[in-house]
Amino acid sequence: MNKKVAFYTLGCKLNFSETSTIARSFKDEGFERVDFSETADIYVINTCSVTENADKRFKTIVKQAQKANPEAFVAAVGCYAQLKPEELADVNGVDLVLGATEKFKITDYLNDLTKNDFGEVHSCDINDADFYVGSYSIGDRTRAFLKVQDGCDYKCTYCTIPLARGISRSDELANVIKNAQEISAKGIKEIVLTGVNIGDYGKGEFGNKKHEHTFLELVQELDQVEGIERLRISSIEPNLLKNETIDVVSKSRAFVPHFHIPLQSGHNDILKLMKRRYMRELYVDRVAKINEVMPHACIGVDVIVGFPGETEEHFLETYNFLNALDISYLHVFTYSERDNTEAASFKNVVPKNIRSKRSKMLRGLSAKKRRAFYEKQINTSRSVLFESENKEGYIHGFTENYVKVKAPWDPYLVNTIHQVKLTSIDDDGLVRFEFENILV
Repeated sequence: MNKKVAFYTLGCKLNFSETSTIARSFKDEGFERVDFSETADIYVINTCSVTENADKRFKTIVKQAQKANPEAFVAAVGCYAQLKPEELADVNGVDLVLGATEKFKITDYLNDLTKNDFGEVHSCDINDADFYVGSYSIGDRTRAFLKVQDGCDYKCTYCTIPLARGISRSDELANVIKNAQEISAKGIKEIVLTGVNIGDYGKGEFGNKKHEHTFLELVQELDQVEGIERLRISSIEPNLLKNETIDVVSKSRAFVPHFHIPLQSGHNDILKLMKRRYMRELYVDRVAKINEVMPHACIGVDVIVGFPGETEEHFLETYNFLNALDISYLHVFTYSERDNTEAASFKNVVPKNIRSKRSKMLRGLSAKKRRAFYEKQINTSRSVLFESENKEGYIHGFTENYVKVKAPWDPYLVNTIHQVKLTSIDDDGLVRFEFENILV
């Protein structure tokens, strides 16, 4: 009988794409993939270290694996495994910890899958993480996460990602196109471009600073790939989202009018403390440009609350800045101290109860923004890509501009795109619609 392997992914879309690639390497070795809740011979946990919460969840997930099979081999990979390998190895039940470069060769480190008395660590110096490994996820029938870039050369004072993933480096353009074509051939309708800092796309393998290609060229080339109905840019830094790229997306065949642009603070003093590479005025310009050429575009914003030195005045200015900005929703992160970051030693630490209160205020603002954005879309005609899950008798889907819709479950709608007219907002905040005509 084939050995069974199960995966659990914490964190970002990039992690999901890499888990899929690691899973394919197990399949090549004859393993059968099963759900994480099922009995498996090996459980692989792809870790994240962006927030304190992701660190804490790791122990809970290890316990979950041990409950499913106390004799199973447990391996930890990913960002937290690179940053704190010994800490993870000390967690009861963990047998193997692999760092940034080793995770893609995980099957090379497996012998007889006998449980170890202590966690075995194989972790490189992060300066050795200079080669590029392409990946994409195809777990979901409707969309795939396609990795185009890895690592980051920015030195934001709160961030551990450069320590966990190394220097900025990119896939070759021809390989990105090949991966996109492979995804298309599997009948997947939407590709989401992912990376650590995708606007920095073009730096070669080994971090060659000369850009062979730009992010703009990547967008233009991908737009030509036949069979892909939709292309979505995930998160992109405001200083790297050029007006030319916005213009190309506005006229694109496949790129959808949806941008996610990290802001982190609406006050320039805090942006300087964070060592961000723009001021808020540039952010206003980017949002205005998008709304000018794509008035129906969805714009998501990352923001951090409770950064050291953030006074009540700073926070209120951020709140008012976001309130006045024509955006669609927020991803709110409560600042948490990370070891080996510059900000961890900053003075004027914001008490945790105040961080929590500010986070709650911005989450409330996000709900208000999303509702206002949805209301603007009512009575408009949109295309919807339907998802594959039956959620309590309903099927969900997303319009090209990221409005979430619902309808009574119909398996024939799964992974199809339909033209609809948005009609009303339900009690749960999702949008109802009427069908117009079938597109695909």
